[in-house]
Amino acid sequence: MFRNLKTLLVTNNRRIMSTTSGQKRLADKVAIVTASTDGIGLAIATRLAEDGARVVVSSRKEANVEKTVRSLRAKGLQVTGVVCHVGNKEHRQRLLQTTLREFGQVDVLVSNAAVNPAFGAFLDTSEEEFEKILSVNVTSAFLLTKEIVPEMRAHGSIVYISSIGAYQPFPLIGAYSVSKTALLGLTKAVANQCAALSIRANCICPGIIRTKFSDALTGSEAAMEEIERVVPMQRIGAPEDIAGIVAFLASDDSRYLTGESIVVAGGHYSRL
Repeated sequence: MFRNLKTLLVTNNRRIMSTTSGQKRLADKVAIVTASTDGIGLAIATRLAEDGARVVVSSRKEANVEKTVRSLRAKGLQVTGVVCHVGNKEHRQRLLQTTLREFGQVDVLVSNAAVNPAFGAFLDTSEEEFEKILSVNVTSAFLLTKEIVPEMRAHGSIVYISSIGAYQPFPLIGAYSVSKTALLGLTKAVANQCAALSIRANCICPGIIRTKFSDALTGSEAAMEEIERVVPMQRIGAPEDIAGIVAFLASDDSRYLTGESIVVAGGHYSRL
C-alpha cells in the first residue's frame, strides 16, 4: 500500500520547493474550464492563468470564446479556446484533443457548465426540463470526467462547481438544486476511484454570487434585504471569491484533499 510513498513525498517536496522559490504555483499545469466566458467560469479561467496555468476556455458560442481568448491574451496569459456544448460528445472530444494538441497534457478539469430552464414550483417542472437539467449539469460532468481522466497526469485535480442549493434546495429552482446535489455524490465516487491514480476530485458549493444567473434572485430591494439577513457577511459573493478556492484546489497546496465539498457562501447556513 505504501510502496510508492517515498516517491510521492520526494515529488511533493520538490513541488513545494519550486512554489516557494518564486515560481507561480500553477506554472506546470494545464487546465480545462467549461462554460468559462462569463461569470464564475471566466473568473476561474482568469485566476488559474494568472497563477501560471495554461488554460483552455470553452463556451457554446464561438463569438464569446474568441472574445475571451483575445481579452486574456491581451493580459499576457496563456490561453486557447474551444467551442463546446458539454452535452455533445463530439464537442467534448474536440475539447480534449485541442488541449492535448496545444499544450500536450491535462492536469486540471473544472466542470462549471450548467443550465436551468425551469423557474417556479419544483413539481411544475416538465419532464423535458428536468431531463435537460440532469443531462447538462450531471451526466455531462460525468462523461467529461470519464473521457479526460485517462489522459490526466498524476497529481491531477478535478473540481465540480455545485451550489449551496445542493444542501437546501432553492424554492424557485428546485430541479437545478437537485442536479447540484447529485454533484456531491459524483465527487465522492470519482474521488474514491481516482485516488489510486493520484488524481483528486473536489466540489465547490457557491452561495449567492453576483452573476447573470443570480439576477433573478437578487434583482429587487426586498431580495437584497433578505440576503443581508441570511448571509452573515451581509453581501453577495463575487465570482472571484470562487476562483480563489478553485486555484487552491488546482494546486499542490491541496494535494491531500479529495472527495470534499467546500461551501463558499459568506457564512450562509448550509449544514452542520
